[in-house]
Amino acid sequence: MDKELCFSLDIGTRTIVGIVGTFDDKIFKVIDFEMAEHKKRTMFDGQIHDIESVIKAVLEVKDKLEKRLHIRLEKVSIAAAGRSLKTMRLKVERELDNLVYVDKDIIKSMEIEAVQKAQKELGNNSDAAEYYCAGYAVANYFLNGAFITKLEGHRGNSIGVEIIATFLPKVVVDSLYFVINMSGLTVESMTLEPIAALNISIQDSYKLLNIALVDIGAGTSDIALTKDGTVFAFAMVPIAGDEITEIISQEYLLDFNMAEEVKRNLSNNTLIDYEDIMGNKHHIDAEEVLANTENIIKKLAKEISLEILKYNGKSPSAVFLIGGGSRIPFLSEYIAEYLEIPEERVGVRKTDIIKNVEFDNMKMNGPEYITPMGIAVSANIVKERDFLSVTVNKKVIKLLNAKRITVADALIFIAYNPKNLIGRRGSELGYTLNGKNRVLKGEPGEASIIYVNDEPGNLETFINNGDIIKIEPAKDGSDAILSVKELKSELPCISIKIDDVKEIIEPFIFANGNRVNDTYYINEGDNVEYKFPETIAQILDYLSILNRNMEIKINNRVVNMSDRIYEGDIIEIKSIFEDSEFEKKEFDSDKKRIIIWVNDIQIEMSDKKDYIFVDIFNYIDIDTKNKKGRIVLKINGLPANYADVIDDGDRIELRWE
Repeated sequence: MDKELCFSLDIGTRTIVGIVGTFDDKIFKVIDFEMAEHKKRTMFDGQIHDIESVIKAVLEVKDKLEKRLHIRLEKVSIAAAGRSLKTMRLKVERELDNLVYVDKDIIKSMEIEAVQKAQKELGNNSDAAEYYCAGYAVANYFLNGAFITKLEGHRGNSIGVEIIATFLPKVVVDSLYFVINMSGLTVESMTLEPIAALNISIQDSYKLLNIALVDIGAGTSDIALTKDGTVFAFAMVPIAGDEITEIISQEYLLDFNMAEEVKRNLSNNTLIDYEDIMGNKHHIDAEEVLANTENIIKKLAKEISLEILKYNGKSPSAVFLIGGGSRIPFLSEYIAEYLEIPEERVGVRKTDIIKNVEFDNMKMNGPEYITPMGIAVSANIVKERDFLSVTVNKKVIKLLNAKRITVADALIFIAYNPKNLIGRRGSELGYTLNGKNRVLKGEPGEASIIYVNDEPGNLETFINNGDIIKIEPAKDGSDAILSVKELKSELPCISIKIDDVKEIIEPFIFANGNRVNDTYYINEGDNVEYKFPETIAQILDYLSILNRNMEIKINNRVVNMSDRIYEGDIIEIKSIFEDSEFEKKEFDSDKKRIIIWVNDIQIEMSDKKDYIFVDIFNYIDIDTKNKKGRIVLKINGLPANYADVIDDGDRIELRWE
């Protein structure tokens, strides 16, 4: 054979089905198949219990195919049973900074938190890594405790998400791998049985609809739910075809195999021949058998319907039945009745509906061959490998390749703390200012930075085998801080003029009753007050102006020292000098007495007739030898030189820059 052979195995509770075929582009051509029944109960609910017996059944299928086809089978595609999947429904909530708009990263990190919490609860709060996450879907979002269809773009005090997550126990995978290895085979690819069945029984465009696929086997009925193009939940009912077989066995005194044969003929014959355990031969109408099994068929239909409603939240658009048990008469009608949907929306899917598969053996026409064929076809879809090996922050991990894998899936597996994905806003500062409550918000945080193979990525970036993921944790914002100097910058001031020079009067600041300076930082809960000088006398004291002859006006009205001032007042102060006898006695005619301000310090000069800038150095203590930068000289706010004349009332600025 020129084309590479594809060998797939469906290891079920009752039987093992092997299929050999080839792929011609996207068409799978079945060459041969073989089925073997377990000699005894070797599997329960998808989990292998008697490994040795399962190995024997696998070898039986493998050997028969090899002999008929004259080939040696070495690689095989397999699937984990849907009944071994564990589904959890869980809700988480988070407090939210109400100044922050909810974005995709916030939503995704909350979903990751919910999945990890479900995984932990599933593992009884022990080793959550014992489960692979096979997929999850969002059931509901919440804003401030109320249901909302879409969170993105909203603001609020709290957000929440309710997810439905499905997990595959690693022990199931390990036992399957062991059986395959002990059978002289290697696993080429692995998928999940419900996904394999969906791949061939439901077109991709149908998956946009809300559909339930029910695989009714011998011991369990496995359910997969789709919407929006993906499988979002799996469920399992612990009853199936064997329940009906047992009723027939008890009612008509048959061994299990004969009862199974009677059950299979219910949909094909009106008259059924059988022989009971006493050797008596009987002819019985199929309608009589159906009447005796009606209650158990209804029970099966009800249990399936209730499980669909539990995880879907409502009746689906349609229900597709596969597996040997789907042949049970009236089962589809009862399911439609319990789900309250039209009967034509519940149907049995047989292999004749499969596209892209060619086979001419009518023995494979039944619904029980949907899953085995699905495993074979899925091998081509996930042929790269059953697990992806990726590196996250230098740690190598394996992810189950049951769907398109994203960065978020990798973070779920390594239990990455979702709080490291979103930077927290810094703590706020609460205080009172003149009796009114104030809150200063902290700085917003910075979100984590994600790289996939050194290229910018995000939580929804798809990843492939061998990818290297690097995550720089989010950074929390700085806590709110406020100094008195910063507080003053936003408080009102009093503007006055002294001898035509403008002065700004800042308020006095008190914290918890004590006056504080500009370097004080407000603490959480501080009672802060600001006060202005109340009278002209207090203004002069604030400015360290000596009491001397001066004219004082408020809003162009002459006042005295005890008059009160208010915010917004325009205050003017002008010095008045008269040639009094006192001044003539105090000073020689060749000398002049002036008062100036140097760096807001009042200085009296009285030893010369005229003064220039350099004379200031006789009255102040400043080190001019050791330079500390560029010296700044100003007179009344204008640049000055050392030789510039200074006069009474001038305001001098002298500093290093």
